[in-house]
Amino acid sequence: MSLFKARDWWASVLGEGEEFDQGCLCVGDVDNSGSGYDKIVVGSFMGMLRIFSPHPAKPEEPTEADAQLLEVQLPDPIIQVEMGKFVSCSELLHLAVLHPRKLSIYAVSGTAGNVEHGDQYQLRLVYEHNLQRTACNMTYGPFGGVTGHHFICIQSMDGMLMFFEQETYAFGRFLPGFLLPGPLSYCIRTDSFITVSSTRQVECYRYETLAVATDADTRQDSDQQSKSSGKRLTADWTLVLGEEALDICVPNTSSAMSSIFVLGERNLFCLKDNGQIRFMKKLEFNPSCFLPYGSVSEGSTNILMCNHNNMLLVYQDVTLKWAAQLSCVPVAVPNILILGKKKKKKLHCMELRGLVATLSSDGHLQCSYMGTDPSFFTAPKVDAREVNYDEVDTEMKMLQKVIREATKTQGDTVCPECVLYSQVKIKSRSAVQSPKVTVCVQPPLAVTQDQFVLDSMGMAVFPFLAYFLSQCKFNLPLRLVCYPSSAIKNAKYKITVDTNKPPINLNEVFPGTTAKHIFCNSISVHALGFQLITGSRVIVLASKTSQRYRIQSESFEDIWLVAKELVQRFDRHFASLGVKDFQNSFTGPIPLPEYFETVDHHFELRVNAQKYQDLLSERAVQFRAIQRRLLTRFKDKTPGPLQNLDTLMEGTYRQVIALADAAEDNRERLIQAFTRLRSATHLLILLLSLWQGLGSEQTAILEATLLPLLQDTPQLGWEESVDAAVSHLLKSCLSRSPKDQAISLSTGPLTIPKDMSRLKKHITLLCDRLGKGGRLSLTSEANVPTTVMMPGQKYLTLEAFMHRGVI
Repeated sequence: MSLFKARDWWASVLGEGEEFDQGCLCVGDVDNSGSGYDKIVVGSFMGMLRIFSPHPAKPEEPTEADAQLLEVQLPDPIIQVEMGKFVSCSELLHLAVLHPRKLSIYAVSGTAGNVEHGDQYQLRLVYEHNLQRTACNMTYGPFGGVTGHHFICIQSMDGMLMFFEQETYAFGRFLPGFLLPGPLSYCIRTDSFITVSSTRQVECYRYETLAVATDADTRQDSDQQSKSSGKRLTADWTLVLGEEALDICVPNTSSAMSSIFVLGERNLFCLKDNGQIRFMKKLEFNPSCFLPYGSVSEGSTNILMCNHNNMLLVYQDVTLKWAAQLSCVPVAVPNILILGKKKKKKLHCMELRGLVATLSSDGHLQCSYMGTDPSFFTAPKVDAREVNYDEVDTEMKMLQKVIREATKTQGDTVCPECVLYSQVKIKSRSAVQSPKVTVCVQPPLAVTQDQFVLDSMGMAVFPFLAYFLSQCKFNLPLRLVCYPSSAIKNAKYKITVDTNKPPINLNEVFPGTTAKHIFCNSISVHALGFQLITGSRVIVLASKTSQRYRIQSESFEDIWLVAKELVQRFDRHFASLGVKDFQNSFTGPIPLPEYFETVDHHFELRVNAQKYQDLLSERAVQFRAIQRRLLTRFKDKTPGPLQNLDTLMEGTYRQVIALADAAEDNRERLIQAFTRLRSATHLLILLLSLWQGLGSEQTAILEATLLPLLQDTPQLGWEESVDAAVSHLLKSCLSRSPKDQAISLSTGPLTIPKDMSRLKKHITLLCDRLGKGGRLSLTSEANVPTTVMMPGQKYLTLEAFMHRGVI
């Protein structure tokens, strides 16, 4: 913020709901009064034309209504207003008003009044041109070196320059390679037009070149005629800016300092008349408009610049000389503030020279000058009341109580981040050199440090190195993944575990620290609630009369963790009491429909991942093909139309980005679905082992069959691996008769199946064979090396197949 603010000399608010832009303001002696005082002409997009002769209001004057000379409502929106010698038979100044489809030339005249109401002003239409194309902006000047008159050049929205020699339409030319219109300005020194194209480069066209180029009514005619006859329109020089241009200004200063100024979005460029860069100023703000004018120092130019921070800055070339704060509120569009006439003199009123006229986009018109009126910021007074420490302590205690209640779950606080701090002790019977400890956990659990290098244990000389590996598995506490919750009686998924002993108090099954800190707040000894961190709730209900325990939840796969923990704690509890004939059991039926829902969801995400991969490959091939064609067009010595290849490339790029985002989202969902599938499969294995009383060896075979992979990969997924493993069991140890046993496995590559009907049939058949007394065993294959073919691998024995985690 500047220390000083611009001093307001005169200001006015123009209408309500009107919009203004860069070309809607001009300054000059529009009525040709000869007094030397300039008037301000303002046009709006609503078609309202106003003329002001500003002067400071006296204290006894309530309004500044007499400052407005004329207000006329025109039928069309006003795009730009300019003042010049636009009538052939007169050298007086006339007003040019540009509409979207019309160019009108007006004469403004004033008549001295005989009463106190003052002078009367009239607006008279001299002539007008109906435009065949929608106009964007215009510029004027003595084109071709004429004297005493000004010609007008209008740029249309489709890239045509239309030239008017006062009352006569001269000719029209299409700019080559046009896409979007840019700022347009005329340089009188070189008799040329400067604009900025949509390719972000400054282009200069001489009037002589435009005049002798091939004429055409349409762009297609221009392209055809330029190839057959006539001179082709080419730029005199070009300069790449690398950014969009907001405005171009060519000040009429001394010939020794002839310059062309281009205001970009982030830089200010000063060019010579031949297109070479004189200097460039990098801006640290978003500019809105600017005005170069002559400097008192020889060889330099002053520049007035406004930005979106309500600042008016004065530069001498690239050096900031002054900064003042404006009162207008900026908006997030270009050209918020429009300075006084860019190519004309400043506003002169009542012999006060050097005023700056500014116009905001919402109609705040003001004339100001840069004085030394400071802008002070006074901080509001703080209510300095005495501190009551008793009230502060009471408020602090109340807030602490609210925090404790917010982090409380059924009376016990739970750490937001479930963290387990473990201490591991390592002992060795012999000397060990530099032992390493690696900690492995299954996702979503993680460790802060997974590898440790310990100091050597024992003193010994090692003549040779020998590596030994020792593994130790341990169970993590249940409170790492869940916390207590209230028990509910009804749930969507339910399983029942039977025992051969009378029901016991559940608090006895979860004794010690766990019960004290996690499960002591259950509603009764016959019900426990477990709230998993993922959000689902698992309830354990103990029957008061029978020997059954029901585990229920709204999520099928979440039952496994609590069911497994309950079965293991039952075994440890009765083993500690000396009971040797205790047994858990499950009477069925096996919940295969619920399990298959999880399988179908995982398979659907895998299919979607493959579809996204195929679509992404197609779009990538299309994108590279478009790039090659564009590169060929750009390398061609004879420039030609792009035929919308750039638009097609942009659309393809957006499709590639959208497909990549969708594929990434599907990948994350697939990881979650596979984790849920593993939990559901663990639950199925647990129920099968309880249902048929499977031993540890048979349970290990079943687990290796249904859980062959730790994670999915695009080359090998869970469905095809489980299908191959289950098919092998059905053809070997679970076959109907020894004659049906297969001697070898299929050696074909494993690919993703078309649907889940085959896999569901095989898993159902596996459960049926186990229910009819089938037993899982590998003894029959001990002497027969059964082989299987993996993609990209050699033949492996069945034992190696199991060791690698396939079955």
